[in-house]
Amino acid sequence: MMQIDSVIQHAEQHCKQRGVRLTTKRKQVLSALVQSNKALSAYDLIEHCKELFDQSIPAMSIYRILEFLETEHLVHKLSLANKYVACAHICCSHGHGVPQFLICGKCNKVKEITIPASTIDELKQNAQQAGFTLVSQQLEMNCVCDDCLKDAA
Repeated sequence: MMQIDSVIQHAEQHCKQRGVRLTTKRKQVLSALVQSNKALSAYDLIEHCKELFDQSIPAMSIYRILEFLETEHLVHKLSLANKYVACAHICCSHGHGVPQFLICGKCNKVKEITIPASTIDELKQNAQQAGFTLVSQQLEMNCVCDDCLKDAA
């Protein structure tokens, strides 16, 4: 699990270098995502911010904050689950491959892994041959985590 203080510090530095601010509420939302080991919806984040920071943040503000954090590559929106996760690579200073998300359909736990760009290139070619254009390189896979699998046994 990521160290929250370290993540926030790196995120602040990232934002400062890009000429934008990581406000207190943006930090709170990012912290809530980092502390969670699963994907959270905007409404989950409203509850988390109430519990963790005693802050009541309106839904529209949460959505604007998430949009900012996504634009700054600090969080990822998972279309499959319509939820958000903190980027696993906030503290890294080097480039990574294409993100792929393994999402547990039972408990919403998410694991971000990277796949080689060559795999995406192959997928793009296959899509083009089928008459489609790949719009997003982000891959999301509906899975069951080992913990949920054990619980089901």
